[in-house]
Amino acid sequence: MQQQEQLKEILSDLVKINNDRIEGYQQAIGATDDADLKALFQRMIDDSVRYADELNAELLAIGAEKCTGTTPCGKLYHAWTDLKTIFTGQDRHAILSFCEYSEDAAQRAYNSAFKTETSMPYRIRELIADQQKLLQNDHDIINAYRNVQKTVY
Repeated sequence: MQQQEQLKEILSDLVKINNDRIEGYQQAIGATDDADLKALFQRMIDDSVRYADELNAELLAIGAEKCTGTTPCGKLYHAWTDLKTIFTGQDRHAILSFCEYSEDAAQRAYNSAFKTETSMPYRIRELIADQQKLLQNDHDIINAYRNVQKTVY
């Protein structure tokens, strides 16, 4: 039974990370006038909505409740981002740096899910691996955008 509770916690944590990501990219959309970034951020929001839905389906399948929250660190980070946006305005590099930080947090959460000794069905492990690959791709895109912007300044 303890393994089941640990699995619920892992899945819930990953849902929360995706929910943090959704909130972060919604803020990023509001902080920029750049159409290319808005489109990229919206795609990332849509992806995280799908990832959270997939993880919540697994939570329901193992008898847990659907997770809708965010992480405490995510809430603090978003509040800090709001304040920072006031001072940096619509600085493209700053916005992308905030996004990269969020992507780093997502990677840490997914890596932690893999390092756990908690037993999980293959389909869940495969789901987590697939999502992590896609999130890594998004991280690389954000990093590339940020690096290009860094060379512009």
